[in-house]
Amino acid sequence: MQQRIGAVIQAYAAQGFHRTGTEVDRLSGEWLASEVRQMGLEAVREEFSLLRVDPLEASLVANGRKIEGLPLFDGGFTGASGIDGALGKLGSDAPIAVADLAPNAAEAGPLGDARRQSRHNGIVVVTRGARGGLCPSNADSFVHPFGPPVLQVGSGEASFLAECVRQGTKVQLTAHVQRAPARAFNIVAVISGTDTKLAPLVVMTPRSGWWSCASERGGGLAIWLEIMRAVSAAKPARDVLFVASSGHELGHLGLDNFIERRRGIVPAAKAWIHLGANIGAAQGPGNILQASDDELEQMMAGAMTEAGLRIDRRHPRDREPLGEARNIHRGGGRFISIIGKNDLFHNPEDLGPEVVDLAVIARSALAFATVATSLAAA
Repeated sequence: MQQRIGAVIQAYAAQGFHRTGTEVDRLSGEWLASEVRQMGLEAVREEFSLLRVDPLEASLVANGRKIEGLPLFDGGFTGASGIDGALGKLGSDAPIAVADLAPNAAEAGPLGDARRQSRHNGIVVVTRGARGGLCPSNADSFVHPFGPPVLQVGSGEASFLAECVRQGTKVQLTAHVQRAPARAFNIVAVISGTDTKLAPLVVMTPRSGWWSCASERGGGLAIWLEIMRAVSAAKPARDVLFVASSGHELGHLGLDNFIERRRGIVPAAKAWIHLGANIGAAQGPGNILQASDDELEQMMAGAMTEAGLRIDRRHPRDREPLGEARNIHRGGGRFISIIGKNDLFHNPEDLGPEVVDLAVIARSALAFATVATSLAAA
């Protein structure tokens, strides 16, 4: 199993930048479909459309120095000539503000408030991952963008930008993009149960994201395939639907499309198993168990303990869950979800065999397969 898992993750990471609706995203989906077909199952492409954001120029010029970046995909954009203005602190009267940004926190706190209020003409954010680099945030509001242009830059620019803020340096911020009509697709497979009257079980994992995503998405994809292998051998009583969705970094576009095609499936399903980010990441490891109710949480916890895995944290029930489990929670469905910790989350260095722990991923696959076959059996 570890050899299979390692081969899947390295093949996936080697494909390149897994951004939704790109050529890499298409080729990656076709590769994943071929992995499903090798098990003797049918893999279906379920397409959806989007207006892809293609950055043409994303930079900040200050004191004669040009800093390359990446715009937030759910904010505003500039024309080719960009915008000019003095740098200042977030919340000040400066035309262009500077702030720090942890991955996926672009709508929270003072930064989120400043975006909603359009308090500045533009914002530069220094991305603050656990490791240095340009670690972009997802565009949760991709379908309904808001606020001024926001340029994301790497953490190594922090001290230079702090000095520019202190001096009130005049800068040029450019977040010039092209909108291109594009198609993306989910990979869907169904293992039919013996009793069509039983509610289905759904196993889901994202397949798109920022950069190569070896440890962010690789573990979930490999486990998705291992669960498929185990459920197929077990001859389930109920149908088991498998979906590997694109559009993760764009507000879960692919999962939304999967659900829209199957009206009412969220609350009607027996349960949803969500294979979240960073399962088995080797750099800064750890995990969070999320579940909709005691029964599913105890089932997953027991399987993890049996597989020799610990649970580092349990997500509070009174807080909205993370990742695609959020969509199921909002729709009133039952879910189990594991999300890992990872110092290379959204980091361009998330590639190579050393970023994953194959033993942990294999044990996680056994735990998930135990839960999935149990839920599918009755």
